[in-house]
Amino acid sequence: MLSSRGPIMASSPTVLMRLVASAYSIAQKAGTIVRRVIAEGDLGIIEKTCATDLQTKADRLVQVSICSSLARKFPKLTIIGEEDLPPEDVDQELIEDGQWEEILKQPCPSQYSAIKEEDLVVWVDPLDGTKEYTEGLLDNVTVLIGIAYEGKAIAGVINQPYYNYQAGPDAVLGRTIWGVLGLGAFGFQLKEVPAGKHIITTTRSHNSQLVTDCITAMNPDDVLRVGGAGNKIIQLIEGKASAYVFASPGCKKWDTCAPEVILHAVGGKLTDIHGNALQYNKEVKHMNSAGVLATLRNYDYYASRVPQSVKNALVP
Repeated sequence: MLSSRGPIMASSPTVLMRLVASAYSIAQKAGTIVRRVIAEGDLGIIEKTCATDLQTKADRLVQVSICSSLARKFPKLTIIGEEDLPPEDVDQELIEDGQWEEILKQPCPSQYSAIKEEDLVVWVDPLDGTKEYTEGLLDNVTVLIGIAYEGKAIAGVINQPYYNYQAGPDAVLGRTIWGVLGLGAFGFQLKEVPAGKHIITTTRSHNSQLVTDCITAMNPDDVLRVGGAGNKIIQLIEGKASAYVFASPGCKKWDTCAPEVILHAVGGKLTDIHGNALQYNKEVKHMNSAGVLATLRNYDYYASRVPQSVKNALVP
């Protein structure tokens, strides 16, 4: 007997929407791996360049999982991951082949409908907030998959493996936020800081005189020191902070690509300390050497207060 196929879709999903749908499922798998490594009890911590620059077994496994899963499905993509790992045979258990059907139902913004696979660059931070992960500050941790086209961040997925972890033993852990410029951002409730409040979120483990000078000049009501760029952007979109200020060259493209998309998709703004847009083409240097300034609203208030001395010290 013939099965009913239902209405035929007018057009098959574009490369971009297929990539985002796959990245969503891959990020969920990554969240599962992050939780499993902690549950097994051996974090396998390695110091990379110094005591605050760490890599764990979760960083390594998640990067292999994300990069291998994407490369199998989209062999012409450029994929740039944070961790420098030797090539190895990939355990089949780490491969995620699924795609999030809800995303495939969404229309692709017309300006991206003809993008080819080889035109896209994917920036991967397998575990953003590694130091916090090793210290048990689990709500700081995110998995970041950012997608760029012509040097611009246009789509992104953030998985928070331990979202809800303080809600008791029966809580469902983890959530995945995703966004595409021109379509929107999904998986969270947009909220703004009360009007007139200036709450700054900044680095927890990479503080410096420059960072302090910049924040002081903004006359904040409160300063939140937390780990992870992904986590800080989530604070902006959920009304916990009004600006993310990092007057330091310490953050990289894989830290900002996915979070920038989520923020821009809801009308926020992320730049370097000078107000320049960040570039994400595959040849670009990995370091965001002129720092980061991001807000959901009132960008100009914060940008106008960055001291000239800080600008002079941070060269793009």
